[in-house]
Amino acid sequence: MLSDTDVVLPNFISRWPNLAQPRLGAAVLSASDEFFASKNRLLSPEPPIFIPDRYDAHGKWMDGWETRRRRGPGYDFCIVRLGLPGIIKGVDIDTRHFIGNYPPAASLDACHSEQEPDTSTVWTPLLPATDLRGNAHHYREVRDEQVWTHVRLNIYPDGGVARLRVHGQPHCDWTRCDQTQLYDLLALEHGGRALACNDQHFGAAGNLLLPGRGLTMGDGWETRRRREPGYDWAILALGHPGVVRRIEVDTAHFKGNFPDRCSLHATFALDLPEAALVTESLFWPILLPEQALSADMVHVFQLEINELGPISHVRFNIIPDGGVSRLRLFGVWV
Repeated sequence: MLSDTDVVLPNFISRWPNLAQPRLGAAVLSASDEFFASKNRLLSPEPPIFIPDRYDAHGKWMDGWETRRRRGPGYDFCIVRLGLPGIIKGVDIDTRHFIGNYPPAASLDACHSEQEPDTSTVWTPLLPATDLRGNAHHYREVRDEQVWTHVRLNIYPDGGVARLRVHGQPHCDWTRCDQTQLYDLLALEHGGRALACNDQHFGAAGNLLLPGRGLTMGDGWETRRRREPGYDWAILALGHPGVVRRIEVDTAHFKGNFPDRCSLHATFALDLPEAALVTESLFWPILLPEQALSADMVHVFQLEINELGPISHVRFNIIPDGGVSRLRLFGVWV
């Protein structure tokens, strides 16, 4: 099997976040069976591991979800609540380390429900039954524009799956949000997303939008050491256009590698194709002039913000390079 670094990943992996992250609130609600390996391991953020001599009371310990051998008709399934409602763009059904015990096929259904699904829930097929191999990633694109809250992974007829990743566009119902209150317009849970950056060697730009403070230095956006003139940048889309009133730049865990300075440019460009944003950003007005940064702290800017009116996109510049854990743009949506 090719290593992860040898595989050409589909576009939906890098473009859209995993909506089935436990840190976003995702959870495995139920499974038809989990005799050999707990359903709760299915969403674990760590890559699956294999320990040759580890056994428990049920048999060989496996890092994933594994059902018993089925001796009658039917199939097994597992129901997952997504951490954020969203439009599903693609999935990764990962059978790594499952060799003689992987399912020959799997499919995916989805539903939109304010309550936990039950026997009366109507499920919509998103991914028809697809062949699986052992010890491999299975990247499958989904072409559907509806917003879903839960998915059901079906395996035929039984076996084990190491991990399930559900990549998609988070959806925020802004009609339920008070227009007089401040919201983090850039937050992942509000539909914010990273569109492009010049470098993300040590940490993805999309980490800037994650909830909470960074867990480690690897849980932020970090670029390589710059050996030439210039600075690093990331283009980010707000979840909803708005007027920014407060900016927070958090360098949590970045101590010997935080940027010396940062700045923000912004624009209102809902009708501009994403491919044009990088070039157009060279001409965007300044939202936040260059500000000095320090190690491992939350920097708050309010009086320093230029009044630009409603904006939809920002270019976050770190000068000259380094790492930032989180970027927050608090404002009122319009």
